[in-house]
Order: sequence, then C-alpha cells, then structure tokens
Amino acid sequence: MVAVGGSAGGVEALSAMAAGLPEDLPFAVLMALHVPSQAPSVLADIIDRRTAWPAVAARDGMKLEPGRIYVAVPGRHLLTHNHRVMLSDGPTESGHRPALNAMFRSVAKTFGPRAIGVLMSGVLDDGVLGLAAIRSQGGTTVCQSPEDALFSAMPRNALTAGVVDHSVAAADVGALLGRLARRADPGHRPVPDPYLDIENRIAMSHGFGPTSDGDTLGAPSGFACPDCGGSLQNAGEDYYRCHVGHAWTADALLAARDGEVDRALWVAVRALVEKARLAHQLADKSALPELSERYGLIAEETDRALAVLRGRLTAAENGTRLPHD
Repeated sequence: MVAVGGSAGGVEALSAMAAGLPEDLPFAVLMALHVPSQAPSVLADIIDRRTAWPAVAARDGMKLEPGRIYVAVPGRHLLTHNHRVMLSDGPTESGHRPALNAMFRSVAKTFGPRAIGVLMSGVLDDGVLGLAAIRSQGGTTVCQSPEDALFSAMPRNALTAGVVDHSVAAADVGALLGRLARRADPGHRPVPDPYLDIENRIAMSHGFGPTSDGDTLGAPSGFACPDCGGSLQNAGEDYYRCHVGHAWTADALLAARDGEVDRALWVAVRALVEKARLAHQLADKSALPELSERYGLIAEETDRALAVLRGRLTAAENGTRLPHD
C-alpha cells in the first residue's frame, strides 16, 4: 500500500507523481490533499487525466485493489480498515480533514512493513508524524525533494525530523516505487508504538462523538484548542490533543495563534475607529466647553492609539519589525 499526501503546491506534485507510476506496480495508492471541507471534489478527475491508472474519489467501504488510486474527498479522513477504504469525520488534525498524519498512521497500522508513505509539497508539518508511524511499523518513507517542491516546508520538515528514507523529485516517485516493489527487505524493524492504536481509534471516531481516549494521552499543556477552546494535552513531543480529539503539532498551533491574534487586532481596530468617531461627534455637538474639551481629548487619544495599531498591523503584513518590537 502506498499513501501519498500534500498541501500547497500538491496538485502539481501529485499529478507529476501519478503520471510516472509504472503500469505494473503491484500497489494500491491512497492520495490526500489539504482542501477546505466545502470545496468541490475534483482532485480525482485531475489525477485520472494524468495517469494510466484509474483514479477515483474514495467511497467508504471500497475494496483496495492494486493499480488503482483512491483520492480523498473534502471533509473526510482517508483511512484503511480490513483492507478497505474507510472515510471518517473524526476530529481534525492541525485544522485539516483529510489529514495526512491520520492517513499515514492508518496505513502503518493496517499494512506494517508493506506500507509506503510519500509526502509532497506543502507548508507546515502535517504528515511528518505519520511518516514516523510508518517507519515504526517497518514501512518505508519517501518525500519530494525540497528543491523540486513549489512549497518546500513540508518535505523539509520531514527530512529535518529524520523520518525519510528516500527523497526524489515528484516525477521520479513512480520509478522509485517500482524499485521498492522488487526489494526483498523493507529495511526497518517494527518497534512498539503505544500511541498508534489510540491515535488511529480517534481518527476513526465520529467527529461529534465522545473521545474516550482523550484522557489517556498526557498531562495538560496549558494551551487551548483553536478548534473548540478545550484544554490541550501533551500527546507527544510538540504534539497536542484536546479532550474531544482535535490534534495539533506545535507549528500548526503557532500558525493558528497567528490567525487568532490577527483577528483580535482587527476587532480592536474596529472598536477604536468607532470610539474615535463617537468622541469626535460628541465634541462637535457639545454646548459646554468643558465637555467639548473632554470629548476632544478622548478623540485625540483614540486617534493616536489607532495610528499605532494600524502601523503595527501594516508592519506585520509586510514582514517588518517596528523599533520598539
């Protein structure tokens, strides 16, 4: 079984990989890409036009057959169970469903040494922990070479984490898989992974159902889940889950916090604009000089605060730092 996933720049990478797949490769391929849950499901059609292999949108319960590509659909994790496709609305991971970590772990659990994970172009680090799970069960891991990727962060993070066996250009993945199919020994000895079963059960669970494994993962981290606001627990090194199952890597959590801060700052801008406007109106309409002066001072103070905040937001958008940052 081959599981391949990507994020930003992934359509191009997955297409190039699919075009290079040997026709006689004795594997089934699971393929996932980060897409919004409400996006149209067109990736299977794109891939199908680029390869001699039939590529289909995955349906729950489909039997896995060699020589076919099963493409994840928006809003569902793409998993395997009893050598069949399983689509799950389990908790998001790093804000994604489908999540690459969930797919890779599922393949590791089901296929062990016969699993191959391929991580392509993308940002942040979804898929890195999943590749580690494949290796822990004796499988083989591949990533697109960062120089070949439109967005190199995802494969580069996998290489930095030391969880990659082979790094090749997207167009060369097919040839590499052909060589791997002919090898006698995967080269990794399976080692126990106490969290693999727990993580896989969470991914297979209902997205709005109770997660009984949530209390077994680790101590409270002191951070809150961006998805639900619940307490995050330490589920590994720089990896967290909340009580209802949402999972976050440290990099993804940091990126989510950036979004929260940005939204909060723009709320503050709106509040200051309205406060300044009201203060100016009251100062202009007041018949008493002392009240007009008081409202005028409030308006001036608010205008100064607004100018500072807007300056910081502009600097942040431009990637620069102000002198007192």
